[in-house]
Amino acid sequence: MRNLKTIIICCSLILLSCRIASAQIIHDSILELQQVSILKNNAKAVVPVQELKGEQLEALNSHSVADAVRFFAGVQIKDYGGVGGFKTIDVRGMGTQHVGVFYDGIQLGNAQNGIVDLGKFSLDDMEVISLYNGQKSNIFQSAKDYASASAIYLQTKKPVFIGDKKTNATLRYKLGSIQLINPSTRIEQKITDRLSAVLSAEYIKSNGEYKFRYRRNKLDGTKAYDTIATRHDGQIEAKRLELGLLGKGNQSNWNVKGYLYNSDRGLPAAIVRGRFGARGQTWIDRNYFVQGKYEKRIKNFQTKLLAKFAYDYTHYIDTVSTIKINNEYIQREVYFSWANLYSITDKWDVNVSTDYQFNNLDADLVNFSYPTRHTNLVAIASTYQLGKLTLQGSLLGTFVKESVEMNTSAPDKNVWTPTIIANYKPFSNQDFNVRAYYKRIFRMPTLNDLYYTDIGYSNLKPEYTEQYNLGFTYSKNTSSFIKNFTIQADGFYNEVKDKIIAGFNGRFRATMMNLGFVKIKGLDIKLRSSFDIGQVKFSPMLTYSFMKAQDFTNPGDTYYKDLIPYAPEHSGSFVLSAKYNTWNFNYSFIYVGERWDINQDNIKYNRLNPWFTNDVGIHKSFKLNNISFKTSFELNNIMNQQYDIVLNYPMPGRQFKLILSANL
Repeated sequence: MRNLKTIIICCSLILLSCRIASAQIIHDSILELQQVSILKNNAKAVVPVQELKGEQLEALNSHSVADAVRFFAGVQIKDYGGVGGFKTIDVRGMGTQHVGVFYDGIQLGNAQNGIVDLGKFSLDDMEVISLYNGQKSNIFQSAKDYASASAIYLQTKKPVFIGDKKTNATLRYKLGSIQLINPSTRIEQKITDRLSAVLSAEYIKSNGEYKFRYRRNKLDGTKAYDTIATRHDGQIEAKRLELGLLGKGNQSNWNVKGYLYNSDRGLPAAIVRGRFGARGQTWIDRNYFVQGKYEKRIKNFQTKLLAKFAYDYTHYIDTVSTIKINNEYIQREVYFSWANLYSITDKWDVNVSTDYQFNNLDADLVNFSYPTRHTNLVAIASTYQLGKLTLQGSLLGTFVKESVEMNTSAPDKNVWTPTIIANYKPFSNQDFNVRAYYKRIFRMPTLNDLYYTDIGYSNLKPEYTEQYNLGFTYSKNTSSFIKNFTIQADGFYNEVKDKIIAGFNGRFRATMMNLGFVKIKGLDIKLRSSFDIGQVKFSPMLTYSFMKAQDFTNPGDTYYKDLIPYAPEHSGSFVLSAKYNTWNFNYSFIYVGERWDINQDNIKYNRLNPWFTNDVGIHKSFKLNNISFKTSFELNNIMNQQYDIVLNYPMPGRQFKLILSANL
C-alpha cells in the first residue's frame, strides 16, 4: 500500500507539472562531436551542480579525479595515502555507496562492494568533472542516472580538428616525489568528416615510500610515541589503455570505447602500537570494459541506446599476518539502456527509459554463494516551465532478482521511488534562481553485504535516504573591476534509514545487519569570480560546507545524537588562479575540521584533528618549431602538514611534481 501511495502521489505531481510548466532547462551539452551540437542545449541547471572544466581543471595540482573533487562543496574524500592509496568519496555524509560515478555517460559498477576507487582515473583526458546532488537536470538519460543520491560525471575530451589538420597528439611526462614516474599519450585521428578515433595510454609507477611523523598520547596526556618513520607497502605499477571511435550521422551520433586498467599495488596497513614496517599485503586489479552509445533525433523525438560489458578481476594477498589470505574475485557485468525523450510541445518534455543489468560474482572462498543479480529499472520523467517557474518530476521503479549456487539468496526487491524538483526565477532582468527538490532513493546491499562468507546476511533491507534541498544561484557579469560573480548556496536535510552496519554474533564473527538511522543537515556555499589587475587575469573560487550528521539509531547508545564517524562539521577550499600571457599560477587550500573515528563516541580519545594543505603550481606555455609545449612545477602540502584523513593512515608531507607536455 505504501508503494502504491507513492506511485499515485508522484504520478499526480508529474501530471500537475505537465499543466503548469514548459521548456526543459538543461545544464549539459548533449550530442556534441567536433563542436557540432545536435540536440538542444539550455544554460541553467534546475538542481545543484558543481563543475571543474577546461583550464581550471588543468591548473589544479591534482593527479587523479579524487584529487580534483576535493574542491567541491559537501564532498569528503577517504584517502589511505600515497599515489596508489585507495580513494573514495562521500557526499553530504550519506556514504560512498550512495554516490554514482558515470564515465562518459555510463555508470561504473561494482556489485561486490559498491565502491569506485576514484584514484584510478587520471585527469589527463578529462574535459569536465560534474557533481550533482540529487540527479542531473537533463531528463534525457538512462534509468540508472535517477538511481543514486548524488552522482559524479566524468566526461573525457572529444577530438577537435582545426582546419585541415587530421591528427592531434599529446605527449606528457610527469616525475615527482615518492619516486613517481608517469608518462602518458593521447592521439586523435580524423578518419573521415563523420568518423574519428582516439587512443589514450598511461603508465604510472611509484615505490610508495615517504616519511611521516607519528605522534600519539596516552589517555593521561603524556607522550606515547613521537618519531619520524617511513611509510611502506604503498607501491604501485599501473597501466591504462583506452581506444575509442566517435561517429556522427544525420541528426545522430555514436561512440564505442574499450578500456583496460591493470595495476599491482601494495596495501599499507594501519600504523598502530608503533608498528611501522612492511606487512606484505598486495592488491592486483585487472579491469576491462567495452561500452557504446547511440543517439538519434527525429523531429520532436530523441532516442538513446547504451550498452556495456565489464570484467573485473581482483587478487588480494596477505602472506604476513597471522591469518594468511590469498583470495581471488571475478565480477562480470552486462548492461543495456534505452531512453526516449518526446517534446510534446516546445514547453513540455517527457522521458521514458528502461535499463537491464546483469551481475555475478565468483570467489575462491569456502562455502561461497556465487551470487547472480538481475536488475531491471524503469524511469518516467517530465519537465515543464510556466513563465518563471520550472518543475520536474520523476518516478523510478527498481526490480531486483537474485539467485545463488549455494546457501540462501536474498529476497526479490520491487521498489518505486519519486523525485520532485522546482526552480523559480523571480526577476526577468536578473540571473537569480531559487530551487528546491525532494528525492527518495535507496541503495541495494552489495554482494559482499549479502553473501560474503560468515559475514553476509541475505535478508538485509535496502538502505533508504530521504533528501530535501533548498537553495539559490545568483550570477552577474559587469564591465567594472570584477568581470563576473557567481554565488551558489544550498541548505539540505537528509535521513538515512535501515543503514547497513557490521555487527558481531556469538561466534565473535562480524555479520551485516540493518540498524542505523542518521539525520544530516547542512549548508553548502560556493563563490566564483574573475577580475583583472593590469594584464593579469585572476579567477578565485571559494567553497564552504557546514554539516551535522548525527546518529539517531538507539536512545540507549552512549553515542546517541553524536556525529557519525568521519563527518566534519566544517570544511572548505579556496583556489586562486592567475594568468599572464603564457604564464599561469595556481594556489589552492583545503581545510577539513575535527572528526571522530569509527568508535563513534564523540569523546576526546576518539577525536581526529583538523587538517589542511596548501598547494602551488606554476605553468608556462611556449612553441618550438610549430610544436606547443607546456612545462609545470607543482608543490603540494608546502607547509609539510602531518595529517591523517583515515585514522592511522598517514598522508605524505611536502611533495613536488614536474610535468612536460607537447602537443603535436
